[in-house]
Amino acid sequence: MKLTFDLLTEQGARPLQADLCSVIVAGWAGRDLAAIEHHIEELAALGVPRPSAVPLYYRIAHNQLTQDDRIQVVGDASSGEVETFVFAVDGELYVSIASDHTDRKLEAVSVALSKQVCVKPVGRQAWRFADVADYWDELVIRARIVEGGRSVLYQEGTLDSLRNPLDLIQGYTGGQRMLPAGAGMTCGTVAAIGGIRPAPVFEMELHDPRRQRSIKHRYDVEILPEIA
Repeated sequence: MKLTFDLLTEQGARPLQADLCSVIVAGWAGRDLAAIEHHIEELAALGVPRPSAVPLYYRIAHNQLTQDDRIQVVGDASSGEVETFVFAVDGELYVSIASDHTDRKLEAVSVALSKQVCVKPVGRQAWRFADVADYWDELVIRARIVEGGRSVLYQEGTLDSLRNPLDLIQGYTGGQRMLPAGAGMTCGTVAAIGGIRPAPVFEMELHDPRRQRSIKHRYDVEILPEIA
């Protein structure tokens, strides 16, 4: 899947082309194992199967990536999740923003399928991972949804609550701390404020408090009828 980013650096912006042929969603990527176990038990009570490993690496078809500002889903049971998105181009790691949009109804049957059936919106801007690596934990991910005609804060948290991308990459590759060429990975999310729920608009942001800059992306959700 060919994606085009505006690579933002201290010297300005330039186009960055990424031809991604492998997409990984890193699930259960938090650092607090006790909190993860508590969440697993909560979801198990709702019928969501326990993960076979923590973290768990779900594979997603690369044609599920999109940088469009409108997506289509079947039924009204899906919702977004803001995540950092790291990807490799010519031996260098870059970071952007993505939404692990997921079908919550199907999630009770198969987490892997619930992720695969929904496209994954990705931002149109990127940073070099090396430029933010030294203070990665200070970065903030947040999301807002439109609810009742108002923009509402839906998710917000610093990345110190999630595993470092290099650790997630190492777990996936079996030792290497660089993604293979053409690979992209989402790196976990933070809790939804007020609970997971669908919304017609999802706005996501990765904020760099040191340089006072953000990567943002917004998309609308069109619901297609669920025909039996």
